[in-house]
Amino acid sequence: MTTPPPEICGTGCGLNATLRVISGKWKPLVLFFLRDGSKRYGELKRLVEGVSDKVLIQSLKDLEADCVLARTNYNEVPPRVDYALTPLGRSLADAILPLCAWGTTNAAKMASIFAEHDGVAQQQAE
Repeated sequence: MTTPPPEICGTGCGLNATLRVISGKWKPLVLFFLRDGSKRYGELKRLVEGVSDKVLIQSLKDLEADCVLARTNYNEVPPRVDYALTPLGRSLADAILPLCAWGTTNAAKMASIFAEHDGVAQQQAE
């Protein structure tokens, strides 16, 4: 009799594994922008507005370590490095698209909620 594999998140789902890969504010955006094809670091930096170099570099390293992103170094002068999704990364980027659609559909409502939260936080700070 074989032992069943341990559950990833205690509820029988893989949500914990997914969240571990896409944790943080920037990784889902990196995956989203790479879905259309490989990008150089500078392109990603421009697309992922507001991310610091340190955080973007760490996010790229993490995604590569999780096998959802492939880094290709062309050993040229000047240096050229491309980042692209692996097949595993492509499937994850595809899974993020419904979240994008939800955000687009609910953008006005969420903007109102965020503004209300920001107003409450401002009042509490005073």
